[in-house]
Formats: sequence, C-alpha cells, structure tokens
Amino acid sequence: MRKIFFAIIAVMLVGTGLVSADEHNFAETKQLIDSGVGCNKLTDEQLEAIGEYYMEQMHPGESHEIMDQMMGGEGSESLRQVHINMAKRLYCNEDVGGMMGMMGSNMMSSGMMGNFGYGFGYWNFINILYIILLIGLIILVYLWILRLLKNKRGKR
Repeated sequence: MRKIFFAIIAVMLVGTGLVSADEHNFAETKQLIDSGVGCNKLTDEQLEAIGEYYMEQMHPGESHEIMDQMMGGEGSESLRQVHINMAKRLYCNEDVGGMMGMMGSNMMSSGMMGNFGYGFGYWNFINILYIILLIGLIILVYLWILRLLKNKRGKR
C-alpha cells in the first residue's frame, strides 16, 4: 500500500517539476561555452544563443518564457539585445551597464517594475494558493486510497 502511495506521489511531483519542452536545443550552445572560445570570435547570433542558455539556467521553463515576454517577446530586437548583453556580461565578463543596462529599458515600459504580481518573484499569492491546493489534493488522494483498501479488506 505504501509503495503504491509513494509511487503516485513521486509521479505527481516529477510531473509537476518537469520543465516544459523547449524548442531550443542548448546542446550546441553548451558545447560552444565549454570550448571557451574568445568573445572577439563570436558572432551576435552565438552571443544571443549563449545569453539565452544562461537565462534558461537562471529561469528554467515557463519562467524563462515569461521573462522573454516581459522583454519584448520571441523574435523581438529588444529580447535579442537582452540575450546578447547577458552573454557579454556573464560569458565575456564585459561591463554592459549593470542589470538595467543588460535588460534595457523594456522592463520599465512593460510594467515589470511596480507590478505587484511579479514583485515577489515566484512566491506570489497565486502560486502559494496553488501549492496549498496541490498538497490538499495529494492528501485527499492518499485518504481515498486508504479508504478503498480498508473497504476491500472488510469485504474479505
């Protein structure tokens, strides 16, 4: 019984913790980073890929997508520049004007600053309620399984 319960819990936790499938293949970018090639030999496209790789490491999955949207959306020049600046800052150790220089002014215009929903990062009110709901559902499933097993034993 306990093995079944723990297997169900493990599947639920792994399922919620999986990063959504991303259209980007970071294997080539990881090889480029590991090669240690000098920044003066990198193209803007390579720098953009490196910056996006680093952003994925810092904000994996859906949070990366949210950050991309806040900085102009997929395919925008502002997002491209953010990724390039991130690579220059983190990979090349260049000074690109601090965090605001790296992100550009797009964050200010998109409402990230002062937006209460993002003000607390991941631990905002909605996410806390989601976690409480998830824990409650896990407990209910556990109690339901216990009840089914108790009824099954009582019929024998």
